[in-house]
Amino acid sequence: MMFRLRCVNLCLRRLLHGGAVSRDQVLEQLQVSSVEDQVFDVVGKNKAKLTVDHVSYAVRMLWQFQKERPDMLRNVELTKNHPQFLTLRVLAENKIALMDDVTLIDMLYAFLRLKVEPHDSLVQQLVSEAWLRIDGLPLMALSKFAICLNDQQLYHSPLMGHITSIVDQRLSSINDPRILTSLMISVSSLVSPRLRDALFRHSDLLLEATDPSNYNVPRKMVQFMRSVRYTHRPLLEKCNKRFLLNISRLDAGNISIILFLYRLETTALLLAEELNAHQTMVVAETLEEIQSRNLSLLNKIASVIEKNLHVYKSVEVARITQALFFLHYQNPKLFTTLRIILVNFLRKSIIPSEVTMLTRVLSLPTCSRLDNDVVNRVNAVMEQCSLSELNTISLTVAKWVRNDKSYRHNTHSKCVRLLQALNRCGHEKLQIADRLDLVLDELKSISGKWFEEILLEKVMVTLQRMMDQISWTNVPELAYFLTRINHLCAPLMDRIASVTVEHINKLHYSATYAVLLSFSVLNYDPPQADELYDVCIKHFTPHISSFDPHLLILLAYSLAIADRFPEELIREIFNVDFLGKLDSQLEILSDSLNMRIRLRLMEFNRAVCLECPEFEVPWFHERYCQLLQRTSGSTVRSTQQQIHKMLGEVLGGLNCVKMDVVTPYFYTVDFECKLDKRLQPLPYTEASTLQISDRRKVRWDTSSLESIREELPPGAQRVAVDFLDSKYFCKNSHHMKGGALMRKRHLEILGYRVVQVPHFEWNSMELSTHDAWKDYLKKKILK
Repeated sequence: MMFRLRCVNLCLRRLLHGGAVSRDQVLEQLQVSSVEDQVFDVVGKNKAKLTVDHVSYAVRMLWQFQKERPDMLRNVELTKNHPQFLTLRVLAENKIALMDDVTLIDMLYAFLRLKVEPHDSLVQQLVSEAWLRIDGLPLMALSKFAICLNDQQLYHSPLMGHITSIVDQRLSSINDPRILTSLMISVSSLVSPRLRDALFRHSDLLLEATDPSNYNVPRKMVQFMRSVRYTHRPLLEKCNKRFLLNISRLDAGNISIILFLYRLETTALLLAEELNAHQTMVVAETLEEIQSRNLSLLNKIASVIEKNLHVYKSVEVARITQALFFLHYQNPKLFTTLRIILVNFLRKSIIPSEVTMLTRVLSLPTCSRLDNDVVNRVNAVMEQCSLSELNTISLTVAKWVRNDKSYRHNTHSKCVRLLQALNRCGHEKLQIADRLDLVLDELKSISGKWFEEILLEKVMVTLQRMMDQISWTNVPELAYFLTRINHLCAPLMDRIASVTVEHINKLHYSATYAVLLSFSVLNYDPPQADELYDVCIKHFTPHISSFDPHLLILLAYSLAIADRFPEELIREIFNVDFLGKLDSQLEILSDSLNMRIRLRLMEFNRAVCLECPEFEVPWFHERYCQLLQRTSGSTVRSTQQQIHKMLGEVLGGLNCVKMDVVTPYFYTVDFECKLDKRLQPLPYTEASTLQISDRRKVRWDTSSLESIREELPPGAQRVAVDFLDSKYFCKNSHHMKGGALMRKRHLEILGYRVVQVPHFEWNSMELSTHDAWKDYLKKKILK
């Protein structure tokens, strides 16, 4: 009996001991963690024990900590750069196969929110695994997965197309309005008219059953209407009622979004008296964004702002002042009050970014002269300012000098002394800079005259000093910067090329665009040029279908400049499916980007037709170019008139030269002449159809765009004379850019002998007399 009792006791002890061991102590430690460092401490001490549940819980907690903070207090970069965060990334990638569907999508969502790059192998593996499971994903997970794809700008990807198809098939089973509206927004660029209408009908039903205090669901429904460019009136009216019902609960951000989506200025007028101070400020900014001209509404908003001026912080007063100024609102008394408040904030400020912002806003014409308060504050914080802030302040002070005549001829003025101090400070910052990534980050937003005249030379010296820090992580950014400033630096370009070739497999496929753009636009061939282009083309080719359509057009055009025409790229772009996707995307791009992409597509189409006829790509931009010619109208420059007159003298009369000739494929040649086989000028049988109005605008007859060129006699040649101004050359040299060379290639294919007249030759001291100009043209043309 005693033996049995001992056995039972032993078994109980083992059972109790085993129960203690089975408790998940790691999970318990994670659950009681209240800050990131505690989570990382648990991860660091238990690397070998971490299961997929531990990793998932830790990553979700890290994102939860960030989400609970205001945007200004989030420190994602600190979390992302912690050594144990790398541990979590590696463990997550190794345990993907063990994750259930919900965990898989949650991990992807959290890692993207924690700024893990879309091209990181972890994100790519998570996306690939989710694609394999996509048909079985729960609707909530599918919705979150679609958001993740949107975060990666995969709006038109085959994967998003698959999700659109699933939404179509399972629409009747989606009963949660939050899930439905998230999916609607995600797939908005791919929905057909039939699916769009079905989504509206289902949204209408779900909105009826939604809690009236929920304004996020109707907000997303209105956002979907804007995205698909279609207004469903019954649903819109119901959403409008929900917003009016919840006006007291809406924060400033939601007010702004709703007004921007609606563009309902009448609704804003009705709500103006009920808005609080912050909501009113956001409404003012939204009205500025949509360029409202509703004077009654502006007066109402200005009245509410005036009553609440004591509530606003410095940045808010600055935002209000700027919005009212760009709305051209006329109220001198209010602007005087705003200026006094801004100056008072400036006197107390010790924060460089705040001083910069207030200085910039005080330079608006409504805020009048520069005074000592501004000068004193700028001098006080100058040493702590970034290069970008110094650039903003310098441009602001220069504007004051231009606008106030009293400063222009006074070399000892406070403005001049302040500019000199800013110049000195900028140079000193570059001299002590020792990290390339930080310098590039500061240079991202810098542009303008002060940068070009004062900093640019020092910046190039600094970048060359840090050449050993150029790596695959910063190559695209550096290449893009050189393209943006139009500056050719052979040592830096050679280093970019060698790093790219060596580490091409580490670069994201889309990053090849920024790299190649610099070499093609700046017309520079490094020692390993062919290898550079080959490895980049091989790297992005397998991913061609994953590119955003507009980015693929830009990539193709940059390669065309460099006389590179990958067949796979041409086949991808010139097919009906791709052009359909491009059309859909163009509808949601800004007007300026839309126009740029359409122009680049035309130029790429022209380049392929002229340089690669073997691909039999049709020229489908005839009507586009005709419209462009009729609406753009070039301005006749004084130099152009001067050269035209000189050519008339050199060639024996103005009837031997044509001005602004439109060629096949719609190049416009500055001047055209014909020479016989003995290089004697041939007169034109028809007068030029070029007409110049009193305002010196070029006008074209319709027939001139469609006419067939006269045939040349045997042995004769057609000569194109192009005046090349500064835009055709790199800023720091007489090195011709790639666009000018491509133009020359194409004109030669069209049968021209091309004569280029660079601006620095025509305007040189050597050609300062009438006879010298004539001799120059004779040598160029009649050789």
